This record gives sequence, structure tokens and C-alpha cells, in this order.
Amino acid sequence: MSDDDAARPAAGPAASDPLRRAVEVMHAVRDRCVWTQQITHRDLIPYLVEESAELIDAVEAGSRAELREELGDLLWQVLFHAEIASRDGDEPFGIEDVAAGLAEKMIRRHPHVFGDAVARTPDEVLVLWNAAKAAEKHERRSVLDGVSERMPALALAQKLLGRASGMVEDAAAAAAPPETEAALGDALLALVAQARARGWDAERALRERLRRLARDVRAAETAAGEPEGDLPR
Repeated sequence: MSDDDAARPAAGPAASDPLRRAVEVMHAVRDRCVWTQQITHRDLIPYLVEESAELIDAVEAGSRAELREELGDLLWQVLFHAEIASRDGDEPFGIEDVAAGLAEKMIRRHPHVFGDAVARTPDEVLVLWNAAKAAEKHERRSVLDGVSERMPALALAQKLLGRASGMVEDAAAAAAPPETEAALGDALLALVAQARARGWDAERALRERLRRLARDVRAAETAAGEPEGDLPR
């Protein structure tokens, strides 16, 4: 066997199973690439953020070929994390465990597909999803639990407002709402331009406002004694 043959992922069943082949390619890279061997979960975070952003670009403005490529790049990040996790000395798990857990969770959250429940509208699907998720996340003490503060501020704002709906004063009531999504974009851009003209950091300003919103939500939960429930991520 030549050195080239030794470095090539083995042929066989995986050759006709592209997902399995990708797993084996990742395994071989982790075994044989000295750079890859040193990478940790934390080291991968910037690449995960970058690949996620590139996938968003492909969805919003790219070609079908670009979309396919960026989906593959994001899948590589998932395989990379799973491969690292599979070699953990204390609590190892691999891509099969990730996939099995995902399938089981999605089956639980779609009882209208895999069980006897009936959902004829998207709203009815959401009710079933929320009920299944609430049962899974019973240990959570707040509707804000599980929301990452690392989300971009605008995305975080939308998530927090959804979770806090009906619990605190509506933050949107103070402004006249744009009538179209394009008008919303114009309004957001105008606000950023105003912030820039004054030397303000628009991202930081929104993050700080969201911290106040989160405090208000938790205070409302404390006053009520129980969280209002959980919305899907």
C-alpha cells in the first residue's frame, strides 16, 4: 500500500453513504493533521460564527451551488465538534449520539407527525411544540433560560421580546411601526446613522437596553411566582 493509499479514507460502505464518508474523513483528519489535533471546542468558535454568517449570506443572496457549499462547511463544524467530543476522557460522545439525540427530540416535539396528536395549523403545531419543550425543560426557572447573550443584539432583541410577550411593557409601543419590512430596514439604518453621528455604539446601546429588559422579565417572574412558559428556539 502506498502512502497516498494510507492517507485516503477507506473505500467500502462509506463510499456509497456520503454522510458516513464525511464522518470518516473528519476522523482521519483529526488523526493525521497536526494542526487539527490541537484544536479544541473553544478554538472552533470563531470558525463556527464565520461559517454560520457565510451560510446566511448564501441563503439571502447566494446561488444554489454556494448554498450547498456553505451547508457543507457548517456540517464540517458539527462533525469537528463531535469528533473532538468523541475523544473526551471523561464524558465522550460522538456524532451518532448527537444524531440519535436530535432524532429523539424532534420526534417528541412533532407528536402530530409521529404520534396521535392533531395539528391543522401552524399555531396548533406551535402549541404542541411548546408543550413538548416545556416538559423537556422543566428544570428551567425563567423564560429567558437558554437564550444566549452572545446572539447579535438585533436577533437577541427579537428573541427576548418574544419570550417576554405580555410580561412587561411593550417596548415597541413608543415608536410608530414601519408598514413594510423594507421600511423597517430604513428605520434601523436611520437609527444607526443617528448613533454614529453622535459617537454612540448602536450595538452596545441595544445590548444594554436588552439587559434592562431581561431584569424586568425576571422581576416580573419573581413577582408572579412562576415563569410564563417557554417559547421554541
